[in-house]
Amino acid sequence: KMEGPKILVLGMLLIGVALGCTNLIVTKGASEEGYNMFTYSADSFVLYGALYHYPPAKHPEGSIRHVYNWDYGTYMGDIPEASETYNVIGNMNEYQVSIGESTFGGRSELLFQDGAIIDYGSLIYITLQRAKTAREALTLMTTLPQEYGYASRGESFTVADKDEIWILEMIGKGNFEKGSVWVAVKVPDGTVTAHANQARIRTFSWTDPESAIYSEDVMSFAVDREYVSEDLPREDFSFSDTYLPMGIVKARTSEGRVWSFFNKLAPNMDQYIDYITGKDLENRMPLFITPDHKISLAQLNEYMRDHNDGTYFDMTKDIAAQAFGLPYRWRPLTWKLGEHEYVNERPVSTQQTGWNFVSQLRHNMPDKVGGIFWFGLDDTSGSVHVPMYCGMQRIPFRWALGHATMMEFSFDSAFWVFNLVSHWAYMRWNVIYPEVKAKILEKENQYYNEVKDIDEQFLNLWDNGDQEDAVELITSYSEETANKLVDEWFDFFKYLFVKYMDGGLKSDMGDDPRKKAPGYGEEWYGRIVTETGDKYLVPDSIDTKLLKRKLKGKHWQFQQIINEISFLLKILNFLF
Repeated sequence: KMEGPKILVLGMLLIGVALGCTNLIVTKGASEEGYNMFTYSADSFVLYGALYHYPPAKHPEGSIRHVYNWDYGTYMGDIPEASETYNVIGNMNEYQVSIGESTFGGRSELLFQDGAIIDYGSLIYITLQRAKTAREALTLMTTLPQEYGYASRGESFTVADKDEIWILEMIGKGNFEKGSVWVAVKVPDGTVTAHANQARIRTFSWTDPESAIYSEDVMSFAVDREYVSEDLPREDFSFSDTYLPMGIVKARTSEGRVWSFFNKLAPNMDQYIDYITGKDLENRMPLFITPDHKISLAQLNEYMRDHNDGTYFDMTKDIAAQAFGLPYRWRPLTWKLGEHEYVNERPVSTQQTGWNFVSQLRHNMPDKVGGIFWFGLDDTSGSVHVPMYCGMQRIPFRWALGHATMMEFSFDSAFWVFNLVSHWAYMRWNVIYPEVKAKILEKENQYYNEVKDIDEQFLNLWDNGDQEDAVELITSYSEETANKLVDEWFDFFKYLFVKYMDGGLKSDMGDDPRKKAPGYGEEWYGRIVTETGDKYLVPDSIDTKLLKRKLKGKHWQFQQIINEISFLLKILNFLF
């Protein structure tokens, strides 16, 4: 037999497991530019960030494909190879089909299936190499596991093309039966939705294949396993409540990310705070909402940087944010003190992201230039999203696999260079990060403008029959832009390191720098005094400012008392 490509294993041995992910989804009717868009952040502490490339190929009859588990790199088995496979850049193919996911897990007895070959990651990339539309992708993604077994936990998939976006939710049947049960729902145009490690499809249409499709046994399997009663009316059957009943931690850490996205786009989302905090798990949010404004590409990039800012769940305000308003919580996600269990907030933007993207799918342009895979590495708050055209034939070498791994640092690796900047910002977030964000926005705005020019040049070449030159144009642009950014970002890190080293702030970066000592801020000094009392008080000194700070730390906000103390101090100084 002729062997098909082994490209699935090239990077999977190096990248690790992605279980905590977020997808924010915007249909073209809800988009300011009029295009389908969605985001994906691949979040895992052992995920090495890189851009994948599966070149197009034609395969002889009888070719086979070796399938390797996407998370672990283990050999799973063989399947027949397609006669032709398409060009794939990251998670988008040359026909503007793009797929994202988030793992929701599900009932424990359904999570493992002996002998299964197809895991969720392999399913994504095999499908992208074979599907020209979202509908074709759905067909492949729901038939391959039935034939070869499903070797993953429950998954929510975003399946999109330039015309449609669908959410597909799937869970294996364990060792009870081969394959999976699933349901897919089309996202209505003009709406937005999201999923973040929690199954969100509840009831759905059983009679309208334009809005929902499902496996024939999606309900009967649940009846056989006694998850639901056989007397339950079909229209009341809920996929999410059946295969992943809602829990308190899931509501807070998974649905909380959906809430944070919806809260930016619709009024009255505070009605779901009791749901997110686990006090009322019955008051679940809708699957879709109609936003109160159109969402631009730039705004969607910004929503990926969210830390529940300005909400009840804002992470910059409590003591865990430390002295510099750090909107991150080091794991574990839940923790115990005495007999009580507590949970950290889990925002959209998180420190353990390997790579992330926004897929922009433009229906009014040729496919090769229409699909732009806006790709970033590491934490979304520290990512610059670089335009990677879906028709490009090469990828930037410093963003590819092979320069480093999760355990091997290299300055040639874009992933590690972006980590340098992000981790330096974590040290004093509210001091350093504003400068980082300004630089990110500067670069992304530059790319938005450059893309307009590249689009125009491409179309001129394409319309004149110079298709090969047109493809080389977008390939060279994306390749050179991304590689150049790595050098710029490393220079930016060096600048930040010098400016903010040793807890200081150099106000002049010339040959004769002047250093400021910004300290910790009045609020944090108040906390120190509240906790330590007179431990750090300078003996034999009376300082009105210190007294004010101490009083403020104890929440005594009586200006008259301060004034009287100041007056007494003046008398004492006069007498003695």
